[in-house]
Amino acid sequence: MNFETLLTEINGFGKFQISLFCLLYIPLITLPSNFLLNNFIAAVPSHHCDISMVGKEDKFGNLTLEQRIAISIPKDSDGTHSACSMYSEPQFLLLHNSSIETDISASVECQNGWVYDKTLFRSTIATEWDLVCGRRGLNRATATIFFIGVMVGAVVMGILSDRYGRKTILLVSYIIAAIFGVTSAFSTSYVMFAITRFCTGFGLTGISIIATVLNVEWVDVKHRLLVSLLGGFSWPLGTMWLAGTAYFINEWRWLTGVIICPLFLAMLTWFWVPESARWLIANGKMKQAHRYLSRGAKMNNRPEFSSKFTLEMLSSAVVVEPTKKNYSYLDLVRTPRMRRLALLTGPVWFGIALTYYGISLNITGFGLNIYLTQAIYGGIEIPAKLLTFYCLHKIGRRQSQAWSLILTGVCIAITIALPNHLQILRTVIAIIGKGLGEAAFTIILLYTAELYPTVVRQNGFGYNSFLARLGVSIAPLIMMLEDVWKFLPQVIFCTVAIASGTLAWLLPETLNAHLPETIDDVEQRRTVIGISAQEKGNIPLRSACGNTNEDEA
Repeated sequence: MNFETLLTEINGFGKFQISLFCLLYIPLITLPSNFLLNNFIAAVPSHHCDISMVGKEDKFGNLTLEQRIAISIPKDSDGTHSACSMYSEPQFLLLHNSSIETDISASVECQNGWVYDKTLFRSTIATEWDLVCGRRGLNRATATIFFIGVMVGAVVMGILSDRYGRKTILLVSYIIAAIFGVTSAFSTSYVMFAITRFCTGFGLTGISIIATVLNVEWVDVKHRLLVSLLGGFSWPLGTMWLAGTAYFINEWRWLTGVIICPLFLAMLTWFWVPESARWLIANGKMKQAHRYLSRGAKMNNRPEFSSKFTLEMLSSAVVVEPTKKNYSYLDLVRTPRMRRLALLTGPVWFGIALTYYGISLNITGFGLNIYLTQAIYGGIEIPAKLLTFYCLHKIGRRQSQAWSLILTGVCIAITIALPNHLQILRTVIAIIGKGLGEAAFTIILLYTAELYPTVVRQNGFGYNSFLARLGVSIAPLIMMLEDVWKFLPQVIFCTVAIASGTLAWLLPETLNAHLPETIDDVEQRRTVIGISAQEKGNIPLRSACGNTNEDEA
């Protein structure tokens, strides 16, 4: 008997699993809105030097505001007024002939701060702390700081979740993300804001990896793909929710507070979230596992479970290495097949995240309204999810993962090659690439849960999420390379996407496979298509890698 048998006995996709899914959907929807929040709270609106102090000396007389700007602020090569410089003295000659060339030495850096266009944003961190011109690097670094917190949190929350349980660390993640998320809205300085955003990201990553794993560990093989797909819809919904909320709340402090508020509701619903029975059994906590399984059986109208399966019978559901109780990240590389798995999944996660957020954080690249662009980015993910469901069911995880990444890279390459006058076509191709990137992210979440065994599944997610967030942290910095060459960031994103997609071909297939429970299951390839090797003894069976036990021998 294995754990899949137990799930069948309690109904592997009944009211119990559906209620768990709904409870975890609340925090899942908040993830994309928080991860992409920087697009709005750190936006840099149009601005120019503040010339009000010049007017204090009555140099302007009765001139209109447009005339004052014309004689006080030089124009750039594109014909727009400079954002970062002003004339040391008003150039009154420009009132009579605006085409007169002025002396470059007559312009200086802004002396009295900046004036910002408040058409789209009443305030952002850029306008509040003047993170523009020479200090714009700080503004661009805001997303990097947040995702460094996500990256560190992935490591810490992954190992804590495997050691102390999914449910306990999920609550810790809720508390950290909610408290520091609200605190960031009350920041009195950029340093305070950066620290609180780092801590917010630290907590959010725990929600991301734990909620995904909990859903997968409680459903049977037949419905695992469905749950993963429905969970994936939280991303387009969260993305579009962010666009709508940001449109109506264009003051960064209020927007930050509103986006984080659903986590307080998630904390209230936490009491009804069950611990992973797989994790409990794997760690010898049979009594608690039996209680949760019995609760699930009762909700799923299978009341006979408690009398049919005793505590002693549960001990045989998952084979645990008796000499190993506390697992760490080192267990991901101690044995050959686990080491190979880690070396392959890590770069794939890195490539997916770098490419996905490289596209997602560049919402001004369409030349459209920023809110409309964000909504389009979210909307394209819905058909991408449906296509993902079909591909995962028909051609499996490996091919779906590889092709989604490779085609994302191809779309980026096409947008580089197309001339500027074909802007509409470039925009369509870019949106398709965004959808394929989202498909790749959806696949890897399910794929990773199926590849790593229960005893180190959260460690596996933590390690891979760490590398993914490393890619996300680097993405804003790569985008700054457009100052070197306009298309250099896209070339990098394209290359990484295709390379990581190629690596995905080397991963084993897991379509219809049981979840591995122990490291030994992975090393001996006991995770097989549709049936457990332990149930059939030495009968040759096709493994998750597509081979038979005889072939491996």
